[in-house]
Amino acid sequence: MPKTAQLTVNGKPALVPADDGQIPLLYVLRNDLGLHGPRFGCGLGQCGACMVLMDGKATRSCITPLASVGQAKITTLEGLGSPEQPSAVQKAFIDEQAVQCGYCINGMIIQATDLLSRNHFPSASDIKQALANNLCRCGTHLRIVRAVQRASRSI
Repeated sequence: MPKTAQLTVNGKPALVPADDGQIPLLYVLRNDLGLHGPRFGCGLGQCGACMVLMDGKATRSCITPLASVGQAKITTLEGLGSPEQPSAVQKAFIDEQAVQCGYCINGMIIQATDLLSRNHFPSASDIKQALANNLCRCGTHLRIVRAVQRASRSI
């Protein structure tokens, strides 16, 4: 009989295969649950493209084994808002046009959401420091900082 794990993802229960508890959470979210907010980037926990919130804390899902999730509540980009009702952070990123290629933005939004949950009025320096380990090659850094500042004013 195959093993399964019970997760809470985006506020909903999900039963997923757990034959290999060391499988990265990222693979479960993408392959078993069909969620595409967290992206595969480096696979080493260095780029931030795979970021999710685990009990509200930004977590790199590519290096988080499924077995370590336990009862934690997982929130992906899809769980923050919808196209019709984006979260304040998502809306600010849209309004500031903070996306170029878009690959890093999911992780940036997740990391910014975590930051704003702990610091409602971060300085530009606070934002840069919080996002420093999310790699972006496009050069939209100034717009990303402005988006987080905009979101902080609307939370």
